[in-house]
Amino acid sequence: MFIKILMLVLFFGVMIGVGIYCRRHATDVRGFVLGGRSVGPWLTAFAYGTSYFSAVIFIGYAGQFGWKYGIASTWIGLGNAFIGSLLAWVILGRRTRIMTQHLDSSTMPEFFGKRFDSKGLKIGASIITFIFLIPYTASLYNGLSRLFEMAFGIPYIWCIVAMSILTGIYVIAGGYMATAINDFIQGIIMIIGIIAVLAAVLSSQGGFMEALNGLASVTDESVSTTPGVFNSFFGPDPLNLFGVVILTSLGTWGLPQMVQKFYAIKSEKDIKKGTIISTLFAVVVAGGCYFLGGFGRLFSDNPDVVAAVSQNNYDAIIPAMLSTLPEILIALVVILVLSASMSTLSSLVIASSSTLTIDLLKDNIIKKMTEKKQVLIIRVFIVIFILISALIAIYQYQESMNNSGNEAVKYIAQLMGVSWGALAGAFLAPFLYGLYWKKTTKLACWVSFIFGAGVMLLNMFFRSAFPAFLQSPINCGAFVMLAGLVIVPIVSLLSPKPQKELVDSAFACYEKKVSAAQKNSLD
Repeated sequence: MFIKILMLVLFFGVMIGVGIYCRRHATDVRGFVLGGRSVGPWLTAFAYGTSYFSAVIFIGYAGQFGWKYGIASTWIGLGNAFIGSLLAWVILGRRTRIMTQHLDSSTMPEFFGKRFDSKGLKIGASIITFIFLIPYTASLYNGLSRLFEMAFGIPYIWCIVAMSILTGIYVIAGGYMATAINDFIQGIIMIIGIIAVLAAVLSSQGGFMEALNGLASVTDESVSTTPGVFNSFFGPDPLNLFGVVILTSLGTWGLPQMVQKFYAIKSEKDIKKGTIISTLFAVVVAGGCYFLGGFGRLFSDNPDVVAAVSQNNYDAIIPAMLSTLPEILIALVVILVLSASMSTLSSLVIASSSTLTIDLLKDNIIKKMTEKKQVLIIRVFIVIFILISALIAIYQYQESMNNSGNEAVKYIAQLMGVSWGALAGAFLAPFLYGLYWKKTTKLACWVSFIFGAGVMLLNMFFRSAFPAFLQSPINCGAFVMLAGLVIVPIVSLLSPKPQKELVDSAFACYEKKVSAAQKNSLD
């Protein structure tokens, strides 16, 4: 216990120290939200990766999909690495950095407003961001409850309070730069932790080959009658597995807290380095998480696993797999999951608070807002967002402990599940086409916003009315993302053309001459 507490104290001390050190970078809006657009490749890549993978992935998704698909769940991690990281950096990285600087936009809603000359689009995008990021923020706490109770025997509520206060301190003090540096430190912890835990769990099962052989002998006729299906290449349900890969991989292309990482990159060579670093990070962390979860059925004799699966509550699987590890490894896992959660939490609250301040309040509700006042309001909103998400998480936890049938609790949980689908379904297609295609129209953006967010809300409240395949929020989220890529060009071609002067002005930044066309080099 002394070692575990000492590791926690050191971890929290470093996080706060970094926040205080980075105060000098957080004196204006660009510095607080984007780190002055001068963040290097290692910090940007790790900020991207640690914002991507949270306790939701390590505890929830890895346990759930590892149980459902066996070792084939590793495809989800590889999809996250090569679609969600590699392709995202290659396709979005350079163009996002160039056009957002040219348009002087600090957030995704502000990009839509300036790219399409529409205050309505900016406000609409900020409202969607606010609605769907808050419950997603609350979900980050859920994966910590069982781990903290297992490791420390302390109530989960105190974990929420401590995590909220400490994250708030370093984000409020140092802004994006503090978040980026802490993300780098937390990313190192995540890499070491995943490798150590994976090696220890496989060793407890007699090694990798023995664990695979054990998985081959597992049968579950309610899932599949095929022998050895849980250690097969595509698992028992390839179609639904594909839906998970699309949602969790392609979804990052339309999430404000992910795309805004590209706004802050310093130079062309940093994009190239960041692409490689981010991809390798995702291979180790995401691939390792889902690979670990794929062996969950080897622990079917654990009472906690049996109880969790019978209630469709898969959060207990990973903690049960880890409960037999040495104390020092359990302490490392706690720090790992804390790192994953705090890095994502800091990214989400900066995205949420900056969006409400810059895109909703500034020039709409508060007409004259100085740089100093904007930074102050962003900091106030950070406190509010962390407080709201913590209260939601505590409320959920208490209701679940009381076995409450409260419909509000169910809807909150469902809203967390549809957050990715709604945000990426609304924003992915118009953002991507807005960077590349001059014919993209304002109307097409509105249709994508309404379709993506609207379908996911309908799926949450009227799920039984959807076709069987789309009743899953994951499959529905993947569907709205892919559908948006078709809807935006069709609506753009059928609607009035955008003003030529507006489009030419936006795209002129790509042809600015440096050592080459700027679309090929930032230097």
